[in-house]
Amino acid sequence: MFRLLDLHKGEENKQKVLENVKDNISFSGSNLWILMAAILVASVGLNVNSTAVVIGAMLISPLMGPIVGAGFALGVFDFELLKKSLKNLLIATIASLLVSTIYFYISPFKEAQSELLARTSPNIYDVLIAFFGGLAGVIAITRVEKGNPIPGVAIATALMPPLCTAGFGLATGNFKFFFGALFLYTINCVFIGISTFLIVKFLKYPSVKFVDLKERKRVQNLITLLSILVLLPSIYFAYSLYKEQEFRIKADQFIEKEFIEKGNTLVYKKINFLSNPRKIELAFLKRNFTQDEIKKMNQSLSEIGLNNTELIIKANNYQNLEVLKDDILNEINKNSERDKELLALKSQTSSLEDNMQLLKEAQVLFPTINAINVSELSFAQGDSLVEKPVLIYQASENLTDEDQIKLKNWIEKRLNKSNVEVYK
Repeated sequence: MFRLLDLHKGEENKQKVLENVKDNISFSGSNLWILMAAILVASVGLNVNSTAVVIGAMLISPLMGPIVGAGFALGVFDFELLKKSLKNLLIATIASLLVSTIYFYISPFKEAQSELLARTSPNIYDVLIAFFGGLAGVIAITRVEKGNPIPGVAIATALMPPLCTAGFGLATGNFKFFFGALFLYTINCVFIGISTFLIVKFLKYPSVKFVDLKERKRVQNLITLLSILVLLPSIYFAYSLYKEQEFRIKADQFIEKEFIEKGNTLVYKKINFLSNPRKIELAFLKRNFTQDEIKKMNQSLSEIGLNNTELIIKANNYQNLEVLKDDILNEINKNSERDKELLALKSQTSSLEDNMQLLKEAQVLFPTINAINVSELSFAQGDSLVEKPVLIYQASENLTDEDQIKLKNWIEKRLNKSNVEVYK
């Protein structure tokens, strides 16, 4: 077992490894140009929400060099190398922030996409990724045969996207994004450095000069303090993420049990964990709920662990239809993975001009009608999407049953569609 886990097997000459590390620290000339190009590529990838482009930028980036250099410098107590590494890391960070900020400032697309949002709320899992990713990378650096972990480490630890996200925050004045992304970048830098330090000590790289126990203790205390300062906020963010996921699971279970299993067709759902009180907003295709029913359901929320939560059920009427459709479109638009659904929904929704023309024609046959909307809606029913043509009208006087049948027959012939549902 010890032979299998022996890190000294296949180890490169220590002096040669240190020389290679020192060669990759400097950010001047070609390295700086490559870094700026990588930053632009990553910024474009985040802007257009392209995972492939962002991954490509990570592979181009030379940012790992000074971070690994700082870890090696601490491990061998080479404080000149440490100063040089930190200086070059600062230059690289400032250059990256400057380039990404300029790009996002002049870019006409200012909407935060999912790839960008993923870099604004770091947590304990990012610490684990940075530490173990850095560990794999440093072990590979110290081998005679480098193998293929380095590209994977560059992708997993993701140094470029947080810097670009921080630039987006500066360009748009969103300092929550800026500080969140910068904190993620700090996590990656610190824990790649710490993993490097541990491997250097484990492989017993010789100190550059004699270091007394007091100085050695001071370096170890500094590393411990830095680890704690980065870990504590990460643990808090991870706990917040866990509580939000727990809330959403309970909310979905409540919706499934109280509404879906009872045959109600849900057309709109929005869960807001960050508001105070937390909100669950729902709307249904045909079912309306009285205020007493809603009040009773609100009281039952605390019994299933949904404390400090308000249930809001939007009434199913003509006035709310357009608002609901806008909300649905906005929610779909926020999730880039559902762009196709957004385009399909937009193509299926009747235009305002068409509805105005239908209203004029309908008023000839049914003078009491004063508002009309026809849409082919996609809505959730269980685990699938169902499409139905729906006509909703508003009239100054109630139509008779006979007139409602005539209205249904007329709209089906007018639109050449069958099974149109008519609602007042």
